[in-house]
Amino acid sequence: MTDAALATSRHPEWEPFMRRALELAAQGPVTGGNPQVGCVLVNAAGEIVAEGWHHGAGTPHAEVDALSKLPTTTDGRPDAAGLTAVVTLEPCNHTGRTGPCSVALLNAGVARVVYALSDPGKRSSGGAAHLRAGGVEVLDGVLATEVEGLLHEWLTAVSRGRPWITVKWASTLDGRAAASDGSSQWITGTASRQRVHEERGASDAILVGTGTVLADDPSLTARGDAGELLPHQPVPVVVGERAVPDDAALRRHPAGLIEARELVENPRDLAAILAELDARALRRVYVEGGPGLASAIIAAGFADEFSIYLAPALLGGDRLAIGELGIPTIGQALRLRLTAVEQLGDDLHLRAIPAPAIPTKEN
Repeated sequence: MTDAALATSRHPEWEPFMRRALELAAQGPVTGGNPQVGCVLVNAAGEIVAEGWHHGAGTPHAEVDALSKLPTTTDGRPDAAGLTAVVTLEPCNHTGRTGPCSVALLNAGVARVVYALSDPGKRSSGGAAHLRAGGVEVLDGVLATEVEGLLHEWLTAVSRGRPWITVKWASTLDGRAAASDGSSQWITGTASRQRVHEERGASDAILVGTGTVLADDPSLTARGDAGELLPHQPVPVVVGERAVPDDAALRRHPAGLIEARELVENPRDLAAILAELDARALRRVYVEGGPGLASAIIAAGFADEFSIYLAPALLGGDRLAIGELGIPTIGQALRLRLTAVEQLGDDLHLRAIPAPAIPTKEN
């Protein structure tokens, strides 16, 4: 049994409250750099007296949001004396755009804090230790597996210091992304194209190569069924040495524009580019950059997830959706594990992640 499972079995009385906190957390946005976090405040009678969740970057964290629903003391502070705070992630312990939640909970007088997962951030972790030092009882690991499922992409990105990367492509059943004359609009149908817009809207940034920008002049906005802009727009990031033309559609993108050639010394150094995007809290990156960029991302081992749209059509020819990956033999093929298969109109949408490597027997 894992440490998280042991912790859960020791504190089953807090599981219903953590499930409610998890429901609240899921209401928060997946973009913006911060995790989805939920919090409930519970009194000694086992009643939830206040709830909160993180509504997005720059807004109060879940704990502070919940505390704001309480009556205040004579000096204007939230009165949480004797309450238990049940929160999906360890309360933060640093000052960014908002203050540390560990301090807010201490100042409010909570008696106990129960959380699921430790904060992996180098600057934001340490809240549990701060609370214990202040005399608060702290319990961890409750429903850790369930909370990890919600925060997996964010946790992975923060832990390793680079964004979670989804590589997307659309192709015919024989793997072609364009016809021999270069035409590619539209391989897939309207339902697939709308899903792509939704995936863009759930991303912090879109990675594209300069070749695609010069050839197609894409807008790379996230739009609804009627062509309206979705509430969240991912920032386009153009990889390559050539400048984006002054009259390009990307120059008018509502989220601005990042050119890798102005971001790092070598605009083809993917590792350096991703590190800079992480420093800007761009945790989820959607790759739409054509065969060259997609292949480079995959070959470098940076692809965390694949979003593949297959149209029931055949084109033949050499305009493949994915180019050279440096794989010389079938035994070294990059195997994927399908996580979802869905029919969208006449198309198929596949989601997949790299499959774990299978150990080979030594002779």
